[in-house]
Amino acid sequence: MPVDDRELRSMPAAQPSELPGLMRFNADRNSCVSDSSDSVISSGSDSDGQVYKVVLLGEHGVGKSSLARIFGGVEDSNDCEETGNTYDRSLVVDDEETSILLYDIWEQDNSQWLQDQCMRMGDAYIIVYSVTDKSSFEKASELRIQLRRARQSENIPIILVGNKSDLVRSREVSMDEGSACAVVFDCKFIETSASLHHNVRDLFEGIVRQIRLRKDSKEENARRMANCKRRESISKKAKRFLGRMVARKNKKMAFRQKSKSCHDLSVL
Repeated sequence: MPVDDRELRSMPAAQPSELPGLMRFNADRNSCVSDSSDSVISSGSDSDGQVYKVVLLGEHGVGKSSLARIFGGVEDSNDCEETGNTYDRSLVVDDEETSILLYDIWEQDNSQWLQDQCMRMGDAYIIVYSVTDKSSFEKASELRIQLRRARQSENIPIILVGNKSDLVRSREVSMDEGSACAVVFDCKFIETSASLHHNVRDLFEGIVRQIRLRKDSKEENARRMANCKRRESISKKAKRFLGRMVARKNKKMAFRQKSKSCHDLSVL
């Protein structure tokens, strides 16, 4: 059921994570293993661990609900067509399990009160636009500014997502424009295609890594980084090192280097 705004108004403001009336999906399908050996999406969440709240933001029609349904493993369910849904799943990323509660409630009832709650309740945010709609891209920039104002003192993980990348002939926003926007607004960037499932898994694994980088200790993150570097090829290490050296001596190259880093969802 969608959220009832009257019910929400009677809730204590300090408990935005327990929104009543939401249709909550806790997938009961078999575990889905990715092409990489580093991650698994399993059904349900770990009741003993912390659950992180991830909120989807964006204009109508950009594909937020499609991405959410893929995450929830309920793409074929007719019950998922309305907004006001949450999806509860556990992701095993880099051999560690994390529980995510994904909120797809931004457009529900067009309630300003609910949208204000969305801006305050998330541990991380995914701002979605369509690469075929320039106005949705501009709206995504506005949402990033609103989010910065609402959470000024907090270092919150944010990923800017250009969805519908498969619609090449209808594209209105280039990948370079998306990258530049992410650099300006200090967030991560990725393009996806919900219809083809392209980069969707990378997106949700990336948001988990971004949350860990901010929530976990420096020692934990250093250990994870060391494990990742051990798996990295020598050629990639050399390329990364040379890129840093050139960027130090050239401001234009430094900007390009930063633009490239916004695509790397495994680093801050």
